[in-house]
Amino acid sequence: MTRVYIVLAIYLLSPVLIVCAFQKWSLVRKVGTVLIAYAVGIIMALSGLVSFAPDTAEAAMFGKIQNWIMNIAVPLAIPLMLFNCDFKMWTKALPKTIYSLLGGILAMLIAVVSGYFVFRSQNIPQFPQVAAMMTGIYTGGTMNFNALGASLGVQGTTMAVVLAFEMVLTTPYILFIIAGGYKIFRKALPYADETSGTAADAEYSAKVADVEDYSGMFRKKNVIGILCGLGLSLLFLGAGAGLSLLITGGLNELIVILTITTLAIIASFSKKVRQLPKTFETGMVLILLFSVVVASLFDIQSVNMSSLMIGGFVLYIMVVALLLHLLFCRLTKVSGDLFTVSQVALLCSPPFVPPVVGAMKNKKVLISGIAIGLVGYAVGTYLGVMIACLLSAF
Repeated sequence: MTRVYIVLAIYLLSPVLIVCAFQKWSLVRKVGTVLIAYAVGIIMALSGLVSFAPDTAEAAMFGKIQNWIMNIAVPLAIPLMLFNCDFKMWTKALPKTIYSLLGGILAMLIAVVSGYFVFRSQNIPQFPQVAAMMTGIYTGGTMNFNALGASLGVQGTTMAVVLAFEMVLTTPYILFIIAGGYKIFRKALPYADETSGTAADAEYSAKVADVEDYSGMFRKKNVIGILCGLGLSLLFLGAGAGLSLLITGGLNELIVILTITTLAIIASFSKKVRQLPKTFETGMVLILLFSVVVASLFDIQSVNMSSLMIGGFVLYIMVVALLLHLLFCRLTKVSGDLFTVSQVALLCSPPFVPPVVGAMKNKKVLISGIAIGLVGYAVGTYLGVMIACLLSAF
């Protein structure tokens, strides 16, 4: 059992060490905490550290530990990451922002559905669920990806393979944008930016620019706020479990996740809840824990032609969604910079918007990009469930 406890210690310590490295080194901030967490898990898997002989007490105990972490981490993380989001703010956005948001989501849905029919003869495992996770991650980021994977019962190996391809393809795209690729979109969409430019918008933009700021998490005031957030998350988890038992007579993860998400969005309209300190960062720590565990389930023997087809499916979605979104923005005369932040917000989530805005030297689109990302957080899980149900019918 000693090795089981060693692996458990690595699981629990990895998110803490990643956060410390994030605070200390700029390279880690550029790479991203989630990518590093998945890398840690895959290294554990490839090293054989998490390989236990089947049908042994060690294997049974280790399997229970993994399941407990995966079943609890995401449901607790979702409310914590949504509490600080000001969803009232996006309703103040200008029509162009709404056009870009709706165009981006519609483009993603068309790309996912059409890609499903293009690749469905390639024997991709749990393909409707994979399509749902891609919908979630490209409208709200890793949080929605993990939530959908957990609620739809996707195998850990499949999740690790899908996310690996997604990151391999998305990371160079974001680096391309920061390095000057946004200039191409400016030429394709040569329209003027529009912004309300209010003081409230500027204040909120500055606040969200500090997302994933782990400094001071252990100060007394912040610890009390974090504990309040965790208590509220546990309350929502209990409500989701209770509703699931009432409807199905058992624990249905899909019902639990959707209930938690809905309650968290409602709670975020309370100013007191939004002002709870460091809840987003606490949720991110739980996401990192989940990511390490899921990635450690990676099986190198599972990398076959089907998994390579997953890479093709992800690439197809990125290219088709990009072109369709560009077309929609052209028709509605959305500016190139607003299109760029919309892409980044939907593909990667709001924390990635400020660095891109900094590279473009155009703060006018910061609030719009953040607003689009927040709406993506809110709707990504629902859209993923809808896609899973739709495609499963075929």
